[in-house]
Amino acid sequence: MYLGFLSLSAYIITRWRDREARLADLTIMLKKMFGRYLSTEVMNSLIENPSALELGGEKRKVTVMMTDLRGFTAIAERLEPEKVVQMLNLYFEIMVDVVLKYNGTINEIIGDALLIIFGAPQEMPDRIQRAIACSIDMQNAMTQVNEENLSKALPELEMGIGLNETEVIIGNIGSSKRSKYTVIGSGVNITSRIESYTVGGQILISESVRKQAGEILRIDSQQNVFPKGSEIPLRIYEVGAIAGSYNLILEEKDPSLVTLTRQAPIRCSVLEGKHVGIERLKGAMIRLSKKSVEIALDEPVELLTNIKMNLGDVDDELPPNDFYGKVIKRLGNDGQIHVIRFTSIPPEIVAYFQALRKYAARPSPQKRS
Repeated sequence: MYLGFLSLSAYIITRWRDREARLADLTIMLKKMFGRYLSTEVMNSLIENPSALELGGEKRKVTVMMTDLRGFTAIAERLEPEKVVQMLNLYFEIMVDVVLKYNGTINEIIGDALLIIFGAPQEMPDRIQRAIACSIDMQNAMTQVNEENLSKALPELEMGIGLNETEVIIGNIGSSKRSKYTVIGSGVNITSRIESYTVGGQILISESVRKQAGEILRIDSQQNVFPKGSEIPLRIYEVGAIAGSYNLILEEKDPSLVTLTRQAPIRCSVLEGKHVGIERLKGAMIRLSKKSVEIALDEPVELLTNIKMNLGDVDDELPPNDFYGKVIKRLGNDGQIHVIRFTSIPPEIVAYFQALRKYAARPSPQKRS
């Protein structure tokens, strides 16, 4: 009887261990399956606390990050679909690793954009500093993205990032059949608006982020903007570095503007949302770099205005391709000298500008102020 009891005990222990092993294997399998669709933080929270699946939400202060690739639609239209997917997967592979390094929660991948939350589902006391450091690291990691792209004969990419500290409703939104862990609130929309003012390689933050980050930021510029539908100005700041424990600097990727020996005529249209303005402005290119151009226009244009451009006097062999940019600086007493950062530029124009910089440029004078 004693031996029978021992045999039964051994059998129960073995079955229990088998069950534990199966549960462990199941957990690993679930993490592999859903870890590609949910953030690590949300997935672990659901595994540890299944009641978190219930519909509902809570108010919470979080730092919201929105990223977007500049001119990606135009790039995608020129490539085969397989190349577009390959380029996006390569980009996200590198960016997601950086986000996870700083414990950000990837709330959503929207085409070529990322919506990232710092401070949920887990509390994060240093979320603002962490989000800014993550942004700088992401921008610097674009060098690796583009090295990979060039090795595969893919176009270079540029990313803009917007940050906002705000109160949101966060939780499971949807129905009993399908729900999503997400954030809702006007502050999320404001983050998207802030990001829309960026050019490639830039990080823009709201007043709330700047105030709560403290004196550890290097602010390169600031400006009041009026987001669409708002009558109240929004102050945004451009971040160039963060000190403290992170101590990160945004790498400079655009070489200096070179002065052209002959001013090249150019035609410009102001973009109103997604529609091209009727008025066409005439101007001339004065200085040029890989990513920016200095243009004298016959009328001043507001800062952060989106501009559609085409060349006014080129050889017939060059197709009349449009290219796009955003006004980032105005110079001179009358403000009619504009520095425009390219946001989308076709390969033919890239090659033409490369030749201009090489053969039609002279050493630039001292930097203008």
